[in-house]
Amino acid sequence: MNRILIKNANIVNEGAIRQGDVLLEESFIIEIGDSISAEKANLVVDAEGKYLLPGVIDDQVHFREPGLTHKGNIASESRAAIAGGITTFIEQPNTNPQTVTIEKLEEKMEIARKTSFANYSFMFGGTNDNLEELKRLDPKACAGVKLFLGSSTGNMLVDNEEVLEKIFRSTEMVISAHCEDEATIRENLSRFKEKFGDDIPIENHPLIRSEQACYLSSSRAIALAKSTGARLHVFHVSTGKETELFTNAIPLEEKKITAEVCTHHLWFSDADYAEKGTLIKWNPAVKTAADRDALWEALLDDRIDILATDHAPHTLEEKQQVYTSAPSGGPLVQHALVAMLEKHKEGKISLEKMVQKMCHNPAILFDIEKRGYIREGYYADLVLVDPDHAWTVEKSNLLYKCNWSPFEGTRFSSAVTHTFVNGNLAYNQGQFSEGRRVKRLTFNR
Repeated sequence: MNRILIKNANIVNEGAIRQGDVLLEESFIIEIGDSISAEKANLVVDAEGKYLLPGVIDDQVHFREPGLTHKGNIASESRAAIAGGITTFIEQPNTNPQTVTIEKLEEKMEIARKTSFANYSFMFGGTNDNLEELKRLDPKACAGVKLFLGSSTGNMLVDNEEVLEKIFRSTEMVISAHCEDEATIRENLSRFKEKFGDDIPIENHPLIRSEQACYLSSSRAIALAKSTGARLHVFHVSTGKETELFTNAIPLEEKKITAEVCTHHLWFSDADYAEKGTLIKWNPAVKTAADRDALWEALLDDRIDILATDHAPHTLEEKQQVYTSAPSGGPLVQHALVAMLEKHKEGKISLEKMVQKMCHNPAILFDIEKRGYIREGYYADLVLVDPDHAWTVEKSNLLYKCNWSPFEGTRFSSAVTHTFVNGNLAYNQGQFSEGRRVKRLTFNR
């Protein structure tokens, strides 16, 4: 029987930090204690001075497979994810072909079973014309339903109000939504194109994909969720004004309307466009420092429930095109956790709150079975972090297939040293395990 003992760790879990040991057997945590005998294990990992966290659950990634694999694929991006402490991902449906049928959903599950380095599930994409297919979904088959209420590719923009209401009334699964008002964006873009042509200066991006566009769409989606009783999760909130739409008056388990914020909206502001250019072009746009401050406030006071990445790689050549041709999105899974650890050291967020938002809450919100916590009987998805291991992000240490990062040149003072996926030491101080022990997510529904 394969047993691994993690000794002398500072265990960050369920709102507390305690020193102790954790014993793994095959895929599970079997014992947590103050001093577990090394004789119980085949392998002992000394975690003296390190923090042991639950594996991060990223509820929004775009790994680009199938169809867009020149940008990234499930193997390359999940490998980068475990090096960054993300042991579980939920991938989005805007691939090619899009994940808008049960058949295509299962095809992606099979790719992940064969190639992923992390645990996985996928969202089913709603469209204007696949309601009957959506109704056939097994709630245990995938993480939830994704709706693009703005900024979509292909036919995934759901702009038929009648269909939208039927979708909201037809599923008890979590509906995750990208909220930006398309009419507002088109009007703004037309005005800037008239002035600049296609080469619009990038600092105008948050004026085109504006606060008004975000708030209009988010508020409408929330009103619809309230009127239909649907379970709505608003992805990548980017404005201070939107945070007023969410509550912290009840615990997450009782909320029907929830929100997520992403790493880049907490790290960058519109002042960074001058240096970073289209490398920080995202949808929704990175906005003002005041918006960033308001997002932090809402994350810390529990109006915003989850901290994720919206990892969405493109090639550097694609990103360096003129404004109207440069796609939105960027790679983040390798650096999201260490970026937040940096914010912890700045006094911005406690380790306990960070673990709540990146590990516990995604498991609660999506009803993920036996993950997101360090508990006996739970899957052994764990991350060891050295808080005193400084390193600089450089091309030579990037693991993304696109081989660039908006964090290039950034010096982080903490590093992920070990990542366990279902009890397998999948990442060990820069080395990856040849064996994989990944699992498709199961849900308590």
